[in-house]
Amino acid sequence: MALVIHAPVGNNKKNVFKALIAAEYVGVKIELTPSFQIGVTNTTPEFLKLNPLGKVPVLETPEGAIAESNAIARYVARLKDVGLFGTSAFEQGQIEQWIDFSTLEIDLNFGKWLGPRFGSGVYNAEIEELASNATKRALECLDKHLSNRTYVVGHSVTLADIILACNLLTPIQKALTKEFMASYPHIERYFWTIVNQPNFRKVVPEVIQTVGPLPPPPSKGETQHPVSAHPHPHARHAPKEKVKKEKKEAPKPAAVPKPAETPKLVEDVEDEEEAPVKKSKNPLDSLPPSPMVMDNWKRLYSNTKAKDFHLAINGFWEMYDPEGYSLWFCDYKHNDENQVTFVTMNKVGGFLQRMDFIRKYAFSKMCILGESPPYSIKGVWLFRGTELPQMVKDECYDVELYDWTKVDITNEEQKALVNAYFEEPDEIEGVKLLEAKCFK
Repeated sequence: MALVIHAPVGNNKKNVFKALIAAEYVGVKIELTPSFQIGVTNTTPEFLKLNPLGKVPVLETPEGAIAESNAIARYVARLKDVGLFGTSAFEQGQIEQWIDFSTLEIDLNFGKWLGPRFGSGVYNAEIEELASNATKRALECLDKHLSNRTYVVGHSVTLADIILACNLLTPIQKALTKEFMASYPHIERYFWTIVNQPNFRKVVPEVIQTVGPLPPPPSKGETQHPVSAHPHPHARHAPKEKVKKEKKEAPKPAAVPKPAETPKLVEDVEDEEEAPVKKSKNPLDSLPPSPMVMDNWKRLYSNTKAKDFHLAINGFWEMYDPEGYSLWFCDYKHNDENQVTFVTMNKVGGFLQRMDFIRKYAFSKMCILGESPPYSIKGVWLFRGTELPQMVKDECYDVELYDWTKVDITNEEQKALVNAYFEEPDEIEGVKLLEAKCFK
């Protein structure tokens, strides 16, 4: 018998995602129930045998049923030892600690703070303030913990990371703007690192951070009706008592009554599919034509052997077009934090991963410098256009963690430094090169 999760498809998302992502890591298949209807399927005698409370999700296994999303995720993660519970009893205890923290300090407080604003629960200003303060204290604690760590426990993804990222998913998609998260830069870096892991993206292919403000609070004691970011053609109408009476019109022929629709719960409205948004043209495609072709440089770079790399350097400057492209040095602002080698390398790797959207229009060499901590992260970027692209500033928060200096190609010292980054010598500016990563 296969593993089956009983829950509405596209509903209770984060609670189902926990198990599905863990399943990707351990390599097991979990089937979904696409015909599941909340308020219908979970009231049947068959479902109530699996979970008498009628709550979702429920995992059906050959041995029986398991309820509660964290318990389901734990069960799946233990089906095969791939490190999701760490490498020691101590790490396992830490993982359990952070799972509890994620649930009790993050998820629970976010629900109390933001739930009523989005239609789940009755709004109370005092409760919202208490929950908001509790959430911010938890975020401060987590941000400090992540200041010198890539993952919450150990040196690789664990179940604690999966559950924590899932519990942050909805708040970041609906409420926590880039401006809000600027106070928690290490959580911001951590979140995007986790959700861009290949096994996470198999389950959640795209995560878009909200840009709009929170909806206004409803009047005290009222429940806010959820509103989609893009109004859905089948969204609920306003309650009858709030609709203004219209002037009487001449009687019309009676319409054939339509079958009554099944009332939608809050979760159903929040999870309705949104109308597809037409993608706007990339502004970099509208720039005047340039004699330099990015792909030609990338091919030259990739196909030139190390002993002949001076030929690639010469070829670059011959094709470089300062009116159609620009070069930029970047220097990490918080190099004093780079005390651990693998954490420093992960910072660079995560940055380049999050820059993937600009790959067509950019090339970079990022370098980690130093024989011992603290290590320095520096590099050079080639961008289409004469300025740092606005889309890079808007889409990748890592950009704010670096100082950016436009290369003056009339300055021979700066050109020599560009050459050094491209060529990867043993030392750059007199400092040992520890690691170099290419973005192309």
